[in-house]
Formats: sequence, C-alpha cells, structure tokens
Amino acid sequence: MTTKQLVTQINKKNSFLCIGLDVDLNKIPEHLLNLEDPIFEFNKAIIDATHHLCVAYKPNTAFYEAYGLKGWKSLEKTINYLNKNFPEIFTIADAKRGDIGNTSTMYAKAFFEDLAFDSVTVAPYMGKDSVEPFLAFKDKHTIMLALTSNQGAFDFQTKTVEGKELYKQVLETSKSWKNSENLMYVVGATKAEYFSEIRKIIPDSFLLVPGVGAQGGNLQDVCKYGMTDTIGLLINSSRGIIYASKTENFATAAAIKAEELQKQMEVILNK
Repeated sequence: MTTKQLVTQINKKNSFLCIGLDVDLNKIPEHLLNLEDPIFEFNKAIIDATHHLCVAYKPNTAFYEAYGLKGWKSLEKTINYLNKNFPEIFTIADAKRGDIGNTSTMYAKAFFEDLAFDSVTVAPYMGKDSVEPFLAFKDKHTIMLALTSNQGAFDFQTKTVEGKELYKQVLETSKSWKNSENLMYVVGATKAEYFSEIRKIIPDSFLLVPGVGAQGGNLQDVCKYGMTDTIGLLINSSRGIIYASKTENFATAAAIKAEELQKQMEVILNK
C-alpha cells in the first residue's frame, strides 16, 4: 500500500485509528475458548465490527508467538482474512525486529512476502544495515522505533549524546538511508510534548502513535503538535478497544469504543 492510498482511506473514513490486535487468551470472552481457533475467531469478530471505523490493524506478534505454531497460524489466518476482505486497510506487523544483513532480509521476506503485511516495526539500535533491507521492498513501509511510550524510554532515548538527544540523532540519521521515503516512525502518545521537535526533523513522515487510552496519552495534544497537511498520524489503541467487554457482545462493545475515538478524530479532521 502506498502512503497516498493510506491518506485516501483516512479522508474517506474520517479516521486515523489503528486497532492493536494483541490477543491474550486470559482476557478474551470465555465462550471463545471452546472454539478450534479462539485467537482468530476473536480477531475476526473485532475486525468485522470495527473495520469501518479504522484505517489500520496492528497485531503484536509476541501475542501469537507465545502460543507456538498454533499462535502463528492464527496470525496467518488473521492477515489473510484482512487482505482478502478488507484490502484497503493498512496492516502493521508489530514485530520490532532488528538484525544485520541477510537476517533482516529474511525477517522482511517473512512479513512482507509470506504474510503480506503492509508494514513492520523495527528497532534501529544496530544501525542502517539492520533497517535498509526492510526499506528495499516496494510499497512496503518500515516503522522504526523513535521515541517510545514506556517509562524505560528515558534510559537511552532522551539522553544527550554529543550535544543532542539520542532520539533526534536516530531520526536525523535515518533520513540519509537508502529508500528512507519508506520509513514511518513510532512515537508514543505519552511523549506529546516532544512532537514539535520531532516534526522539525521529519515534517512529513507518518507517525505510529501508541499510548492513547489505556496508557494515558492525549489525542488532542498529539494532533496539535504532530499532525501534518496529509494527517501523518496513525493513532493506535489496543486494550481500550478490544477488551471493552468479556461478554458475548464483546465485538459490539469494541465497536462502541472504536467509534468514540473515530468521532473525536472526525472533529479534528474537519476543523
């Protein structure tokens, strides 16, 4: 999917919502546990109930890998279902991969070719030769960790190194990499005060923004400082939507929560 196609969907749906499909069998409704593939059935119900309210879905691969081969099969069925039924929706493999050379190429093939995701998250700690193999894929996007929403982000990301905060050095350096136009960046909503500085470095890039909702991030602040002429934001919500209810009406409850965010986005987009 191209960035232009993503922007078209945002404008069509009046939404820049991304829903995280982080499925924990201990948190889903009990009646699903009797089914052959409860993870996929949970995802399918959430997708069917919310696809008109969001422009992206983001399965965190750890929640599938934790269940071994069965979990990976559930992930495969989920992405296949999305690509077959809702090809206009942007898909993100939240895998946070990062290794050098051929290893990164193989990671990229796994998510871009075998599973046919539109994008994958990567960690930049090992530098350009760990990220450029992902960037080589046409019409695929590499979403690089820049400034994350967790407390541990302050351990390294905001430290000053040679007169500049590390996350700024990461952003600036990444712009010089081959096919850097295929880069997006992860910036946590709980760091809203940093968005103005980030936009000075990457004024037009899309940002994937976790942390709105359950983690306390503020949508209005993120949009005030982070939005561009082409929107430039994907706001992710996971637990606040998919675990809205453990009843048999869980998907309807998830849709209600998703619509609450979508309506806020619609107001912002039409100001």
